[in-house]
Amino acid sequence: MRGSRLGLLIIVFCALAACSRAPLHHQEAFVFGTRVEVLIAGLPEAEARPAAAAVLREFDRLHRTYHAWKPSELSALNDAIAAGRPQPVTAEMAALIAAAQRLALAGDGLFDPGIGRLIALWGFQSDEMPSTMPDAGALAAWRAARPGIADLRLDDHVVSSRQPAVALDFGGYLKGVALDRAASILKEQGVHNALINIGGNVMALGSKNGQRWRVGIQHPRQPGPLATLELNDGEAIGTSGDYQRFFEVDGRRYCHLLDPRSGQPPMHTQALTVLITPGVAAGTLSDVASKPLFIAGSDWPRLARQMKVDHVLRVDAEGRLQVSSAMQRRLDYVGGQPKDLVVIP
Repeated sequence: MRGSRLGLLIIVFCALAACSRAPLHHQEAFVFGTRVEVLIAGLPEAEARPAAAAVLREFDRLHRTYHAWKPSELSALNDAIAAGRPQPVTAEMAALIAAAQRLALAGDGLFDPGIGRLIALWGFQSDEMPSTMPDAGALAAWRAARPGIADLRLDDHVVSSRQPAVALDFGGYLKGVALDRAASILKEQGVHNALINIGGNVMALGSKNGQRWRVGIQHPRQPGPLATLELNDGEAIGTSGDYQRFFEVDGRRYCHLLDPRSGQPPMHTQALTVLITPGVAAGTLSDVASKPLFIAGSDWPRLARQMKVDHVLRVDAEGRLQVSSAMQRRLDYVGGQPKDLVVIP
C-alpha cells in the first residue's frame, strides 16, 4: 500500500467564493514534490499576480538548485563528498548548511539533513513510493558509519567532509526556507496580506480582508481536520506525519521520517504539529522542528523546550493526543475536545 505524496498536512480554510467581498488572488503550482499555493488578499489582480508569480519562480529555483537525487548543485556537492574532494559552494548553500548544522545540534541530531544515503536506502529518494524493505546489510553498514551533517566542514565557502558517506538531502528543511523567502519577496513587492502553503507548511502575512487566516490540522487517520486555528501575522505552522509518504509491508506502516539513531522509521507517532510565532526564520523553524519532535516520541516536551518551541500538538500511535498548554489555548477541535487529550504544562 502506498501513501499519497500529494496529501496536504494543513487544510487552508478559505473558499474562494466565500472571500468574494474583497479581492483574493490565488496561484498554485507543483513544486518540492507537492502542491504549493499563494493567496493574496486585498490587492487588485494586476498587483497580486506578478507578486505571486515571483514567489513561485523562487520556489522552482530552490527546488532545482537543491534537488537531492536529480542533477543539481546539491547532488554535485554530494558527489564531491563521496569522492573525498573539497567542493566550493555558493554563499547561499554555505548559509543553508551552516543553519542546518545549528538546527541539527538544537534538535539532538534527530533532524539531520546529512542522512541522504539512509533516505535513499529506504527508497524515499524517488518520485515513486517504495514497496519493499531496504537491504538489512546496507542499513547495518550505514548505522556503523553513522554519517551526518556534523561531519561537514565549511571553510570560506568550501565544503569538505571527514565522512564520505554523508549525503545532503534538504527535503525536511527547504520548504520552510521557501516560506521565509516567499514572505520576503511578497513584502518587497508591497504585499502585506497573504497565505503561503507548501504542502501543508503554512505561513500567514497580515490578514484576510481584516480577519485572521484560519487553517486546519489534518487528522492523521480520518478525512478532514482534527482541529483548526487562526494564524497571526508572521506565524508559521508545520506538520510531520506518517500518513503522507509511506508504504506498508505485512500490515506494518513505514513512513519517510527516519530516526538517525536506529536508521528506522519511528512507530510511536502518527503526527506532530508545531506553530511558530513571528520571528527570524519562523518558516524554516516550522518545517524543521516538527521532525525531531516527531522522532523524539514521548520525549518531545523536553526537546521542544530545548528548541524553544512552545506550541506543539502530538498524535501518538494509538491516536491519543498530547498538546502543550500554549497550543491548547489556540486550537478549536472539530467535533469537540477529545476525551483522551493530555495537556502538557
